[in-house]
Amino acid sequence: MNKGRLKIKSLLYKYGVVAIGSLSFAIAVSVFLDPNRLAPGGVAGIAIIINHYTSLSTGALVLCMNVPLMLVGVWKFGMKFLVPTIISIIMVSAFIDVAATFEPLSNDLLVCTVIGGVLSGTGLGIIFKVGATTGGTDIVARLLKLKLPHVETGRLFIIIDTVIVFVSAVAFGDIEVAVYAGICVFIAGKVFDMVLYGGEGAKLIFVISDKEDVIARRILEELESGVTYVRGIGAFTESEKKIIMCALKKQMLPKAEDIIKEIDVNAFIIITSANEIVGEGYKSPYAERI
Repeated sequence: MNKGRLKIKSLLYKYGVVAIGSLSFAIAVSVFLDPNRLAPGGVAGIAIIINHYTSLSTGALVLCMNVPLMLVGVWKFGMKFLVPTIISIIMVSAFIDVAATFEPLSNDLLVCTVIGGVLSGTGLGIIFKVGATTGGTDIVARLLKLKLPHVETGRLFIIIDTVIVFVSAVAFGDIEVAVYAGICVFIAGKVFDMVLYGGEGAKLIFVISDKEDVIARRILEELESGVTYVRGIGAFTESEKKIIMCALKKQMLPKAEDIIKEIDVNAFIIITSANEIVGEGYKSPYAERI
């Protein structure tokens, strides 16, 4: 009974947080971005472009465009991908249309760019922080990653958003608006990283698992981070183990945890802060110490 109540409370908390994030994102789109033809990438950006040429609402367009992407996502990534993403998409779409009933708070492009970028980045960061997604370009980026495993996921997002911003410049015939949309993408990305990952820093993780080779290979390929095996012996079983040791930039930690849990739910993980890392990919060994 207690476990059931804890699970219900956990779900209520998770989707309560998703609702808050969805509302923040919806206000950004409907109150600041859409009225000023700012299309800052993603499915919402495409919906904003289409909205100005049709009678369809932006929220409805977001929902409709996500349906085929969701079906492909389930086909490629499984049913576990389905529920949180569907709920998130429905919330975002509904809140966008509700927020659209309010008058725009400003027609100043710079003001709307900054506030829209901060609110949308905050909303997306909150949603992703509890393990949900908003579908859209997240699914597209994952699909492209299957075909282009050597390209970083972050770079794929930038490419997709850049294409959408370029399309908005052509569709609206206004290069100034497109430039501001690009600035909004940059602001939203920075805020998203801060909300989801926090400030700069690094983490050191140790993983004990019976599937250490599979985990190590996935971390090497998907996170492009070095992995070291440390030999250890269990005190109780006296069996020899290969322990994974990996230093990660803080923003890569959630993805590393997802990879480990996906491969071995029983893996034993130790995570600690790394105050300073010197070497390739981090601080130069010749950097001045202050």
